[in-house]
Amino acid sequence: MIIAIDIGNSTIGFGFLNEGRVSHVSVIENMPDSELVMAKLDNFMATACKRYAIHKVILCSVVPDTQKMLQRKIRKFWKMSALVVGRDVKIPIENKYHHPRQVGKDRLLCAFAAREFYGVPLVVIDLGTAITFDGVSPAGAYLGGAIIPGIRLSLEALFEKTALLPRVQVAEPKKVIGRSTEESIQSGIFHGYGALCDGMVDRLGEEMGCSPKVIMTGGHAGNMRRFMKHPVAAVDQELIFKGMALLAEHQG
Repeated sequence: MIIAIDIGNSTIGFGFLNEGRVSHVSVIENMPDSELVMAKLDNFMATACKRYAIHKVILCSVVPDTQKMLQRKIRKFWKMSALVVGRDVKIPIENKYHHPRQVGKDRLLCAFAAREFYGVPLVVIDLGTAITFDGVSPAGAYLGGAIIPGIRLSLEALFEKTALLPRVQVAEPKKVIGRSTEESIQSGIFHGYGALCDGMVDRLGEEMGCSPKVIMTGGHAGNMRRFMKHPVAAVDQELIFKGMALLAEHQG
């Protein structure tokens, strides 16, 4: 069994890989200062150690402090060191960023995985703490893209930075025209971000000189797809783990 770990700003995802495929995924909230979360991690990793014959761990992280903490726990519970994407394992995709090391490894890995599983050209939309748009050229190169605040981040900013707007739950609106403040905010989030996704895909396609297929991933991808007019080729919540499975397989 290979375990792939995706350390994001909001969650830590564990993908269990068997014969190059993702058998299942477990997710824990990423709050490393929380004793409850630390206890959950300890329990999860101890249980996984007893239940599975783990022979390799591969890790992709955008949070250095959490990465260091997980690496210590991997050595403690699983008696091995993790392969770190971008350090021990290179992502085999041409990177067109001006400064290639600045690209988040999660963005590059999702672009690589989408290329391998869905073909080119394409735009990958990842709806996480931040929403990222990443282009892959007809030749299969990573072009770069765009980053905007994610849904939960935007909702929290509205609540924290305004005097009268309430904190609202992430819930799909029934109509575009909200008849209450809560409905109006929900409409703005879903219909607004849906229109933003449509516009960004069109503009990225214009700049790429093609009509890219759209692949979506991340926590709110399934919801947001319904608020877009642009066709979406696939919503793939396991995209980053599929990418790590390909890398782990290549390592032998």
